[in-house]
Amino acid sequence: MLLSLALIFIVGFSAAEIFRRIKLPRIIGILISGIIMGPYVLDLLDPSILGISAELRKMALIIILIKAGLSLDITDLKKIGRPAVLMSFLPASFEILGYVIFAPVIFGISRSEAAVMGAVLSAVSPAVVVPRMVKLIEEKRGTKTGVPQLILAGASCDDIFVIVLISAFLTMAQSGSFNAASLLDIPISIILGAALGAISGVILGKISGSYKMRCTTQTIILLSAAFILMTVETWAKAYIALSGLLAVVSMSCVLKLRISSEQTKKLSSKFGKLWIAAECLLFALVGAAVDIRYTMTAGIGAIAIIFIALILRTVGVILCLIKTKLNIKERLFCVIAYLPKATVQAAFGAVPLASGLPCGKLILSVAVLAIIITAPLGAIGIDNSCERLLNDDST
Repeated sequence: MLLSLALIFIVGFSAAEIFRRIKLPRIIGILISGIIMGPYVLDLLDPSILGISAELRKMALIIILIKAGLSLDITDLKKIGRPAVLMSFLPASFEILGYVIFAPVIFGISRSEAAVMGAVLSAVSPAVVVPRMVKLIEEKRGTKTGVPQLILAGASCDDIFVIVLISAFLTMAQSGSFNAASLLDIPISIILGAALGAISGVILGKISGSYKMRCTTQTIILLSAAFILMTVETWAKAYIALSGLLAVVSMSCVLKLRISSEQTKKLSSKFGKLWIAAECLLFALVGAAVDIRYTMTAGIGAIAIIFIALILRTVGVILCLIKTKLNIKERLFCVIAYLPKATVQAAFGAVPLASGLPCGKLILSVAVLAIIITAPLGAIGIDNSCERLLNDDST
């Protein structure tokens, strides 16, 4: 395992630097390095590290979500209001609708199977979007109109919405019937996750105020608390829906209100440094999960359905931004930022196959192809358009 970790970091960082020098996003190089080192190409990684790949990817995601929470300003979210709520579910709903309408025509699968495919494919990638929005907030680019805050909040809830739908649609496809009551899990998951995170943030704030601790110690405690919240989600799953990811973001937001701005900056800086290693680990392991053999079997139809669904997602984003003060450039940036797929697709792409769904192999193929196409597309789009489309508010 130690050699595998060494390979992930050395090869991943080397590939990231090469891509940075040719003015392409670093994550593309890391993703490709993971594919090459993975079990489906050179098979250089130890099976033991691949066995805990899902947990390692979750740890990396937690790190960037904590940093996101420390960067978010709740007063900014209040100002954004309605568009942030709509961005949480409307673009994903439009994309799922695209799969439900067109996937049966292209692949000959049932509507229920198409709904499962749409749920797996429709989540935006927090691993691609969140660090970029955090960076824009820190650089004060587009912050007066709340563009990065809007995307950051919307993308976080978008994943929660989609993950709940994956479970509901999968049950429907397996049993042939749909339990509408399962959709109640979405608001319950959001409310309970936000509440649990807020309570945790208050407790951590009191601890921080009562005891003098080094920033490194605070970082470890905050990270441990986030791990506990994610574990609580797993424990509660059999009884009630609760979003651990939203709890992590909520905890960080509330903690930010309870500590000084200087402490917040130090904590944010610590998690920014942790993200350097976590980003490499996350995308290398996502790449290692990519099975090129499945991708090759998907064909032109898979590419077509991905772009059709993205067009409908774009319509959803545009509808969310109606009657906002955003100009055309800012709205275009929101569309671009909502394109990339990676994390949820890597985590859930193989679930329908493992569940014995006849279309499981097809869904995995399309999910893998969506990562390869949209993660670079979204990352390049965000990196290359932010300066042209968003105002510099630092001056």
